[in-house]
Amino acid sequence: MTAGVLSANAADISDGKIKIGILNDQSGVYADFGGKWSVEAAKMAVEDFGGKVQGAPIEIVDADHQNKADIASNIARKWYDTEQVDAIMELTTSSVALAVQGISEEKKKIDIVTGAATTDLTGKACSPYGFHWAYDTHSQAVGTGGALVKQGGDSWYFITVDYAFGHSLEEQTTKFIEDKGGKVLGDVLYPLGATDYSSFLLQAQSSGAKVIGLANAGLDTSNSIKQAAEFGIVQGGQRLAALLFTLAEVHGLGLKAAQGVVLTEAYYWDRDDKSREFGERFLKRTGRMPNMIQAGTYSAVMQYLKAVDKAGTDATEPVAKLLHEMPVNDVFTQNGKVQADGSMVHDMYLFQVKKPEESKRDWDYYTYLATIPGDEAYLSASESGCSLK
Repeated sequence: MTAGVLSANAADISDGKIKIGILNDQSGVYADFGGKWSVEAAKMAVEDFGGKVQGAPIEIVDADHQNKADIASNIARKWYDTEQVDAIMELTTSSVALAVQGISEEKKKIDIVTGAATTDLTGKACSPYGFHWAYDTHSQAVGTGGALVKQGGDSWYFITVDYAFGHSLEEQTTKFIEDKGGKVLGDVLYPLGATDYSSFLLQAQSSGAKVIGLANAGLDTSNSIKQAAEFGIVQGGQRLAALLFTLAEVHGLGLKAAQGVVLTEAYYWDRDDKSREFGERFLKRTGRMPNMIQAGTYSAVMQYLKAVDKAGTDATEPVAKLLHEMPVNDVFTQNGKVQADGSMVHDMYLFQVKKPEESKRDWDYYTYLATIPGDEAYLSASESGCSLK
């Protein structure tokens, strides 16, 4: 391609550059869940794409929203209004993602959520410019919840983090349990980032439920599991369902404490040749294997850049149209498809955490149990409650 063609193409890119913002929790309970590791995944996508699109340089900026919607909103407005950010991605924490998606729609900018879970993002809060990429509360409920109900876990008690994500995760899992003939005996709500779960666990234990559902994530889940072990909950015959538990938390907790936990992820580094190749490159770069949020962020950035390249512009409308139309085939997933509501539908995988003696190397943590086809894992656009056609 000649220099003349490059500059002509770059002229179709606003400000002569593409700027992507990764906005997430980098210092709190979800710092390992996404955090700076998602930023590295985004940078890998830019490098793998070639560093430029349509002749224009690509830049990644990032910020810590501290799990506060007001802080995230202020950063998003500043990025859009004064710093020429074209799209915001990751957005761990559902309350944050909902707030930023609302601002993105107002500003007619694209957001791609990989870190938050609530199905409201593609339901009542859906946006023509909003996309939900790696997983959601429905996929987790169908995966982990479904596996335990099939195994006879037909009575549940929930320990739920008290904000949009936790409520959505409990609600989705409850619906699935009840549809399958099971019962929910009760629940207890707690504030994000709590450190003492003893009273919540004792309530769950005394309920007599066969399964204690942890409707939380990150360090909250790790601390819940660690303290459950101290109370001998599993030894007493109850099962723990970690409804959003990823490789990052298993690593932090260790196999001794996490062994036997059933979980659902969209990506595992040792699943196939493509995932292994990406995982090893990520490990060499960061010292750790990626979870589905980090691999999903790589995928989201890569797909956005492909759409900009195909559109020949970073204008929101044509790029959003292509994001809805283009299949997703990369290290994260194969044959992913984006629905009218913005949900990227793809297969999910059910895993069980290995016993320490079963692990053959660092990060060899999962035994594969089953594939949940995308059309089962995700709500259809007509079921989602999204008003977009």
